[in-house]
Amino acid sequence: MQVLPARKPLRQKDYMGLQGKIIEYVDNGKFLCAFVQEETGNRLRLLNQNSREVSLPQARVVYENRGPMVTGLDREAMLTLLKETAELRQALMAEVRLQEIWELASAESDADFTPAFLAELCFGKEIGDDQVAAFLRSVFADRLYFKYRDGRIVVHQQEVVHELRGRREKEQQKEEFLEESSQVLARLMADQDSCDWPERERCLRLVEDYFLRNGEAVDSGLAREILKKAGLTRPHDPYWVLVRSGFWQQDENVGLRRYEVPVAFSEEAMVRARQLTEPGAEALLAEGRRDLRDLDLFTIDGPKTRDYDDALHLEEQGGNFLVGIHIADVSRFVAPGDPLFEEARRRGTSLYFADDQVPMLPPEISEGLCSLIVGRDRAALSVLVTLSPDGEVLDFTIVPSVVRVKTRHTYGEVDLLAVSDPVIQTLLRLAGRLQDRRVRAGALILPVPDVNVSLGQDGEIQIDLAPVDTPGRCLVAEFMVLANSLAAQYLADREIAGLFRCQDQPKRLLMQGKGADFFLTYRQRKYLSPGRLVTTPQPHSGVGVMQYTTLTSPIRRLLDLVMQHQLSALLRGQGQLFSQRELEEMAGTIQSLQTRANLVGQLRHRYWLLKYLESKMGTRVPALILERGPNRVKVVLADLLLESELPSRPGITLEPGVTVQVRIVKVDPLDNLLRLEW
Repeated sequence: MQVLPARKPLRQKDYMGLQGKIIEYVDNGKFLCAFVQEETGNRLRLLNQNSREVSLPQARVVYENRGPMVTGLDREAMLTLLKETAELRQALMAEVRLQEIWELASAESDADFTPAFLAELCFGKEIGDDQVAAFLRSVFADRLYFKYRDGRIVVHQQEVVHELRGRREKEQQKEEFLEESSQVLARLMADQDSCDWPERERCLRLVEDYFLRNGEAVDSGLAREILKKAGLTRPHDPYWVLVRSGFWQQDENVGLRRYEVPVAFSEEAMVRARQLTEPGAEALLAEGRRDLRDLDLFTIDGPKTRDYDDALHLEEQGGNFLVGIHIADVSRFVAPGDPLFEEARRRGTSLYFADDQVPMLPPEISEGLCSLIVGRDRAALSVLVTLSPDGEVLDFTIVPSVVRVKTRHTYGEVDLLAVSDPVIQTLLRLAGRLQDRRVRAGALILPVPDVNVSLGQDGEIQIDLAPVDTPGRCLVAEFMVLANSLAAQYLADREIAGLFRCQDQPKRLLMQGKGADFFLTYRQRKYLSPGRLVTTPQPHSGVGVMQYTTLTSPIRRLLDLVMQHQLSALLRGQGQLFSQRELEEMAGTIQSLQTRANLVGQLRHRYWLLKYLESKMGTRVPALILERGPNRVKVVLADLLLESELPSRPGITLEPGVTVQVRIVKVDPLDNLLRLEW
């Protein structure tokens, strides 16, 4: 093993009498040779190798020539000398083997050395200023083994070298990743290459996070570098990178991803869903359920519905009527603590979009095992209500049951049956009486058409305004409200904690009863108090009842599933399943999830409406004026129920409630932008 030679006594960095000498300093990471023309206090006036005169603090000098002062040279000769010196020292760097010197130096007990001492190890005993300066340049160029500090060379410990080497390798990998990814993305956007390379997944995930988090993701800096290097700096470039690569669809549901709504079910949930089997009627009846399979149950839903969670039936009883409202008993299959219930707790509700849906429970459950499919025996909770011809509730009971749906109807079919089917006619009369009673109790009936978006196979977008107060929809709505309010009453009468929906009186009352004028109805909705979810019963002004919950959609809503569990436990004589504290925690979770679901749903709905309007730019459309301020006018496009604003129109006063024609100026679905003008 080579042994280090004896060293001369160490001395501190000491630059005295620098005038007339050649020195070296670092500027923007580059070594420069310079001649000291004048030394004044702690500053030096220099002429550097680039023919620039510089005023430099003395502390920035890295190396000074130890030889005699340079004299007798004019400016041009001095510049030639500086350039030749710099070139020589740069060339000498090729002879420096830092790792070998480090291996020798690190074996010593001392932690630092003079540059001259280490340069001597490298070049031999006959060294001059050029060799020492070349060694210093090498230390600055490769900081893996040594560090320059106060005129001395500090030797890195082995652990430090190992750590720095790891960092360097990572940085090199990053640079390679950056270069390759930017080149591929540039070719992709220029339609020159297919999007396939080893780091494809990582790169596109970075771009996705960058776009979804608006530049606030953990690795946004790297994603921004890749896009910038690829020349993709426009706001929507990340979106189109993801689309063209096939990572996203043409009309990707950005809100679904941005707000992290779970789409795929966990493996545990899917295993559990596959483990569950359809029980026979005998097994269900053995649980103490009432056999209601002989009753003429029917469902009423939309034509595209795949998850049927409620059914109805009607019986005449000596001048009164027994109405059965039968709800799929999801609580039998999805128990608190199991993977399916945890999935429901992550989602909160099913989401339905024009182009897709995200169910709260796997299709094996929501569309199969629990769905009230025609001809299949199903577990249910049945709310059996005795009503007078005037819609008064004379009696009711809630029982676990076994049911079998006989007929499936759509809303449209029920509208047609309203003029010929006695059962439908009777239910419609009772629904009308029930609604009248709610209105007398203060309920507001505020029907605003549903804006249905449908997508053709050719990508054509169709918009349809569907009334929500048709006979079929009113019939279902009233009996679901009845079942929900009676379930809430059942718990309240027994002082059992639950999840109760409540609502204070409107902030401003513009109308009473059922809204017939669209403008007033639309405006009244703006003044409704927000709904709340509480664990003790309180009045719900909008519904017109003293207590209210929701129980009738346990396949689609976590709130309904929780309440079904609470009620089922009570019916089985097991008492209260969830404590008030547990329910309070669930209320917070459910409200947060519902807020997220509402936002994602609204964003997606608005996206399709704006997408539809893209082809209408430059045309005029009818708009209803909602509010008029000093600078802005709020309107709703009459054919789409899409709200927007315009600047006030100077010299013209337009009152709320008036319909005007406005021009569509700019539409951008990705930016959620709609600009109108008069």
